[in-house]
Amino acid sequence: MNEFLYVEKYRPQTIEDTILPEQLKETFKDFVELGEIPNLLLCGSAGVGKTTIAKALCNELNADFIVINGSDEGRLIDTLRTKIKNFASTVSLSSSAKVVILDEADYISADSVQPALRNFIEEFSSNCRFIFTCNYKNRIIPPLHSRTTVIDFSIKPKDKPVLAQQMLSRCKHICELENIKADERVLAELIMKFFPDFRRCLNEIQRYGVSGEIDSGLLSTLSEEKLTPLINMIKDKNWSGMRKWVGENSDNDFNTLYRKVFNSLEVKLEPSSIPAAVLIIADYQYKSAFAMDSEINFTACLTEIMSECKFKNG
Repeated sequence: MNEFLYVEKYRPQTIEDTILPEQLKETFKDFVELGEIPNLLLCGSAGVGKTTIAKALCNELNADFIVINGSDEGRLIDTLRTKIKNFASTVSLSSSAKVVILDEADYISADSVQPALRNFIEEFSSNCRFIFTCNYKNRIIPPLHSRTTVIDFSIKPKDKPVLAQQMLSRCKHICELENIKADERVLAELIMKFFPDFRRCLNEIQRYGVSGEIDSGLLSTLSEEKLTPLINMIKDKNWSGMRKWVGENSDNDFNTLYRKVFNSLEVKLEPSSIPAAVLIIADYQYKSAFAMDSEINFTACLTEIMSECKFKNG
């Protein structure tokens, strides 16, 4: 299945091929020079390249590694421990330490499972290293911070033009390999819309490229005109209409939807209701990082606004 997904098919195999700031790549190249992988905590937004460079690091050091998804396999401590123990106990085919890449570690319970991971780091320290990836490092308990080298994947403004150009070149090359006729301006706008989420860009290219062509249809983003019916449904307490609207627009980036709703409500609500709306949107946008179903989470946000906030007349 993975070979059919562009994000896997075209995942960079070396540190140099990753699309990241040079100073960040140099940090990982230094690990290769030293021939040693420390325990790492990689923090940054979704799709920025944390898992990709972790795998590339293992590849360049010829280290055996296993990837465990924290939002799936990492929820049950017994399952997690069994998988790590079985991996750690097998004979390594290289001289490097084995590596456990624990993806989306911020989805793992901070009350029960994360404390056990601290013990795993110590229990398997003789032949295993751990690389944790997360979107929100404040969701990782301090004992894991103190036992890892924390690397921040935030992108500085000065690096954005260079990385965006690299993304554009990579996307154009992938389209050529897949025989997809792509409008370069559309690809550029797609990249700027989702930057630095390169994974999302590739997913959208694969999704819309099935016809063999990518044009401006890919950029059918929400305009303010399209958002007006939603705001009116919230105002009129038309829950079924609102629910249908969310379902029809669920292929949009929900973070963008939260922002657009926030901007629209600011001029539609009674002044006394604006603080409540801000707090509701902020709360649900934060929860969206951990929600199993983003559509349900967004619907719940709009439902609470519908229930708690008062709109201006007219």
